Amino acid sequence: MITVVGTGTGAPVRQDVLAGAGLVVGARRHLDAVPLPEGAERLVLGPLGPALDTIAAYVGAARPVVVLASGDPGFFGIVRALAERFGSGLLDVRPGVSSVATAFARIGLSWDDAVVVSAHGRALRTAVNVCLAHPKVAVLTGPGAGPAELGAALDAGRVLVVASALGDPDRERVERVTPAEAAARDWGTAVNVVVCLDEARAPGAMRTVAGPGSPPSRWALDEAEFVHRDSMITKFEVRALALARLGPRLGDLVWDVGAGSGSVAVECARLGAAAVAVEKSADGIERIRANAAAHGVDVRAVHGTAPAVLTGLPDPDAVFVGGGGRELPAVVTQCAGRARRAVVVAVAALDRVPAARAALTAAGFSCDGVLLQSSRLAPLPGDVTRLAATNPVFLLWGERPRASVEGVAQ
Repeated sequence: MITVVGTGTGAPVRQDVLAGAGLVVGARRHLDAVPLPEGAERLVLGPLGPALDTIAAYVGAARPVVVLASGDPGFFGIVRALAERFGSGLLDVRPGVSSVATAFARIGLSWDDAVVVSAHGRALRTAVNVCLAHPKVAVLTGPGAGPAELGAALDAGRVLVVASALGDPDRERVERVTPAEAAARDWGTAVNVVVCLDEARAPGAMRTVAGPGSPPSRWALDEAEFVHRDSMITKFEVRALALARLGPRLGDLVWDVGAGSGSVAVECARLGAAAVAVEKSADGIERIRANAAAHGVDVRAVHGTAPAVLTGLPDPDAVFVGGGGRELPAVVTQCAGRARRAVVVAVAALDRVPAARAALTAAGFSCDGVLLQSSRLAPLPGDVTRLAATNPVFLLWGERPRASVEGVAQ
């Protein structure tokens, strides 16, 4: 057996777990904290591949292997790598208190409504987008993805609680800072967890998000559920297909360009993505903010005219372009040049379709589209029903080849 013991943030390692071990593996701080059994070899964890090879040499030997890990080793920990190499049936896992649970305990907050994301060995942008989209997030940090880097990517609307060296009685620190203060500090390498909070959003507005597989119960919401001007809103039939092609998910950033009421941005945020709504009219910006607040999500409303206003925004995973003015080809060209995965364009005028399609194709996207025409049931006097046609809309979408899209592991 390989016994995997969580330590560092909870109770000390029991001596009977270590007794008789032939190999004890762990970080130097964990190994220094326990007495090794007589005759046991000690392996300080470095690169994981060579460590697993060493463990393999002891598997099946008379004396077992003990692996010391931080907190709960099955929670973004070494259990995954051990199970993939040796099989879960060979593991005896003794979980400790996870660093995330400890961090929230230290600051006196529940965390059943928090989203947890790891930036250790993963792209920082995923953690940033999760922090932008959700009011309560725990980020497991890593080299090059600590409080300073996280703070530099967030705005003043968030508070960061940095929990360092959790479980160490001499070095543990829990500090509350602004993103700017976090960005200006050298935090060293002892950081375990950064809790990112949007305290402006009332607890009642927080949606419980268990992870990427927990979408809201409804999407493609009726137009009546949004504030809009003179029916200038993406109709729910169009929005349903647009959302399917955008594929918003936890960790994504989606632009809604020419947002109008912001209905697409709000729906993407409800599905877990960070959302930016770009709108050129001041009253439109107010409607976007009102709709985001009404649905309990955070949408960044950017006032300006595309494509110029897009220059200062972080690169998106997917983009929805609404409207169809003369600037449409330039807007689609810039969006297609920066989108990591997909661009969806909705236009009412047939004349705009060739230019939008050419812009997507020129950027290396595979391009497809449909003309959406729907008729809704409408009542007539005498308890009868007719079909009321909505305006036809062309929906185009471009998708990058899968090989060129960076994978994201949660």
